[in-house]
Amino acid sequence: MSIEAGEWPETLERLAEKALRAALAGSGRALSGPAEISVLLTDDAHQRALNREWRGKDKTTNVLSFPQVAPDDPLEGLLGDISLAHETLVQEAAALSKPFEDHFVHLLVHGMLHVLGFDHEKRSEALVMEKHETDIMLEMGYADPYDGQEPI
Repeated sequence: MSIEAGEWPETLERLAEKALRAALAGSGRALSGPAEISVLLTDDAHQRALNREWRGKDKTTNVLSFPQVAPDDPLEGLLGDISLAHETLVQEAAALSKPFEDHFVHLLVHGMLHVLGFDHEKRSEALVMEKHETDIMLEMGYADPYDGQEPI
């Protein structure tokens, strides 16, 4: 995990590792060998630049995922990259009346599921992905991230 920009608490590494392991376990997929995931904690300005460069969207976003393996490939080596934007995460957590930690964990779980091949472009895909996210969050002792709300 790398903190590039933003006012991130320095104590997030253990929490991030726990969230990523839980997402892997809850995804129904298993590692085929040694694996790595890169997590970048940054600010809205850099997240916007990444979103513009890689997705053609000139706006910031809470989480970006860059899978390095195809959905059916063995899970080993560099699985991918996840980038989180500090200001957006803080603003969303406040708007949703959720603790920062809960939203941080949820976005890491969400990002990891993208890395593992899950998506939410279609309604049917979104329902599957949200179910996995909810189950993983509940298993970790957090509230349902979608309870009474539209997906982010």
